[in-house]
Amino acid sequence: MAVSSSSWELPLVAVCQVTSTPDKQQNFKACADLVREAARLGACLAFLPEAFDFIARDPAETLRLSEPLGGDLLGEYAQLARECGLWLSLGGFHERGQNWEQTQKIYNCHVLLNSKGSVVTTYRKTHLCDVEIPGQGPMHESNSTMPGPSLESPVSTPAGQLGLAICYDMRFPELSLALAQAGAEILTYPSAFGSVTGPAHWEVLLRARAIETQCYVVAAAQCGRHHEQRASYGHSMVVDPWGTVVARCSEGPGLCLARIDLSYLRQLRQHLPVFQHRRPDLYGHLGHPLS
Repeated sequence: MAVSSSSWELPLVAVCQVTSTPDKQQNFKACADLVREAARLGACLAFLPEAFDFIARDPAETLRLSEPLGGDLLGEYAQLARECGLWLSLGGFHERGQNWEQTQKIYNCHVLLNSKGSVVTTYRKTHLCDVEIPGQGPMHESNSTMPGPSLESPVSTPAGQLGLAICYDMRFPELSLALAQAGAEILTYPSAFGSVTGPAHWEVLLRARAIETQCYVVAAAQCGRHHEQRASYGHSMVVDPWGTVVARCSEGPGLCLARIDLSYLRQLRQHLPVFQHRRPDLYGHLGHPLS
């Protein structure tokens, strides 16, 4: 069943893998180079990972480097989208929200730009990563970040109906089921997975989300050492609705490409109509449809 058309007529997406540092301009240059390469290769949509803007050394530096959505950095990415003529999934922007002055905390915000550089939608990460994994070091995202208040309905893109999530969200299947029931054909999990959880869980979780929702899953990832205190697993990939990894980045910064075949997705859903077979009378709605 792992048959997916590779016709040049199908929309092409690019998944960008980077190693962000605390240097925002260096990070922008690295991301912009990959986006321009994606455009040159014919992609209609390029995905950047969580923390594409920067990865700081501590919460204080994270807050200091953060910006509002209307700041200079997003303006540069809007210009990049216009210049390249493609859509950009900016997978986790450190956003100073409207309540910044009161809270002194930020949002982890997934921003989707269209090819004119306009913000189509934003999703603020709802599940914050407060974990302590032996051998990986503690992660307390809530020290500097507030959880988002809601999920966002999937939006129409040149590649298909796109549902937005971020990294740790992939551990909560209710979210992916809600997006799928709301019409998502592509789920995206921009991430910065650690060196211990990465080898154990990264691919397994992404393939599981694809199989259970019968969606394409696109996962742009951070890779390598960001600074002396943090490193990321990498292995950016695209998974098709059958659970097959159809594109994967090699080690280090770079990009991979995949065709999105929605006719294949619809055929698979017709052959294996799991959403028609659910029994909410027995176990409730595991992921309520979005309003």
